[in-house]
Amino acid sequence: MLTLPTYDDVIAAAARLQGHAHRTPVLRSATADARWGAQFFFKCENFQRMGAFKFRGAFNALARFDDAQRRAGAIAFSSGNHAQAVALAARLIGMPALIVMPTDAPAAKLAATRGYGAEVVLYDRFTEDREALTRRLALERGMTLIPPYDHPDVIAGQGTAAKELIEEAGPLDALYVCLGGGGLTGGSALSARALAPACRIYGVEPEAGNDGQQSLRAGRIVHIETPRTIADGAQTQHLGDYTFGIIRRDVDDILTVGDAQLVEGMRFFAERMKMVVEPTGCLAFAAACAAGDAVKGRRVGVIVSGGNVDLVRYAALLAGD
Repeated sequence: MLTLPTYDDVIAAAARLQGHAHRTPVLRSATADARWGAQFFFKCENFQRMGAFKFRGAFNALARFDDAQRRAGAIAFSSGNHAQAVALAARLIGMPALIVMPTDAPAAKLAATRGYGAEVVLYDRFTEDREALTRRLALERGMTLIPPYDHPDVIAGQGTAAKELIEEAGPLDALYVCLGGGGLTGGSALSARALAPACRIYGVEPEAGNDGQQSLRAGRIVHIETPRTIADGAQTQHLGDYTFGIIRRDVDDILTVGDAQLVEGMRFFAERMKMVVEPTGCLAFAAACAAGDAVKGRRVGVIVSGGNVDLVRYAALLAGD
């Protein structure tokens, strides 16, 4: 039986991250509050080191390596943000890193991962099994695999974002979190349940990739084909055992939004809050905007998960191309 991480693990992760991760700002928007009749509190992880919340979980996990693990290094698979996070964390701690990335990963994410000093191995996300490839490479090289979400130390690290949000904003009525593999949602649920027990917690997926929603309804992990969506950070095929365990216990519901809603979210952040946010980073806000009466008069937390987007692609999406 799995031993799920706890809020105590989130507290320990926060101590490890002190002085390494940014304490990202919690921003407000009078326009958003007026338009949707809520009080929004945006936890802006697009301003985190390497541009996304993923640094929290990666650094927390790598910081717990023993000497032998540090000598051999870390290996990971990722569409981009976890790749950059492991690459940067490994560089800061002083260990090698190898990242398995899809050939269609955003150019900016590929370049940044290599720029942080990691070796990159490419694969085709629609024809190859990234997990099997990464496990084989890990065995060949003796490296420690740090998965992008289904790892207790990764989940605990991600939970520090919601911990900071609630400490700064105070108790929330609702918390919206993007959902791919569930690391951020699971970690956020640990923090929210401890610090704001009455808060309703929502994971948000792209409509094309609602495996988490299906899993919550079915009471078991549902596997899907790789979804086609502009939210590349949420193109996961299934939740993990750890993340599903927390989500099933602590998350109130899983919602979905379409790609057009994500573009509208990107446009709002750019025009009204002067922020570059990647499509995946708009999942939570898009769902909160669509919630109607569920958010009116409420204190609503929104985790803006990242801002790593290729600028040419970003401009094309905003232009409607």
